[in-house]
Amino acid sequence: MQFLTTALLALAGVLAGVAGRHLLARLRRGAVVHSGWLAAGVGVLWAVLGWRVSTGAIPSWWLPVPLVLTWFAVLLTATDLRHRRLPDALTLPAYAMVGVAAVVASLAGGGSRVVTSAFAGAVAYCVLHALVHLANPSALGAGDVKLSGSVGAVLGAVGWPAMMLGSVLAAVLTLVVRVMARHRWRDGVPYGPGTLAATSLIALFPGTALEAR
Repeated sequence: MQFLTTALLALAGVLAGVAGRHLLARLRRGAVVHSGWLAAGVGVLWAVLGWRVSTGAIPSWWLPVPLVLTWFAVLLTATDLRHRRLPDALTLPAYAMVGVAAVVASLAGGGSRVVTSAFAGAVAYCVLHALVHLANPSALGAGDVKLSGSVGAVLGAVGWPAMMLGSVLAAVLTLVVRVMARHRWRDGVPYGPGTLAATSLIALFPGTALEAR
């Protein structure tokens, strides 16, 4: 059963990644990303998610949230790394999709606290990033601010400590990329991929935070 669940989600992730490639190509400012990277990225993350749910490492009611998050995370990361932008056509619909996922998770067994915590996290994260952007636009772009709400919703749904951990982890990952690829991004490393990677890790490996609900 564990292998079947993992395999089915991996296959679904590959198909979702390929579909994402066609979606990116159809955007008003089309983004060209190799479908193999998207298929592999979403496929691997959904396989990990399937394995963790089937083994009881995370509750099944949590499944909708990381499913939605990781799909958006792979598409946005690939676009930001290649084109240095986070398209509104992805960051804005992510709010609705994450919101729906939180409601489904709440009804499936997570309780109303999932939705209220997600909403509070979205507002707090969005306000924080907006203030940083206003204070220093070169340090944090407008696209990162638009992304912050949906990311904050996921972290808030996990728990307030996850929001602090997500911020620290995102900064560390961004710094690592900057050190390792300083010749590629001489004008600054995009912040979005680090934020998305950190949030995806926390959503896939929330520890005991979800059990406390």
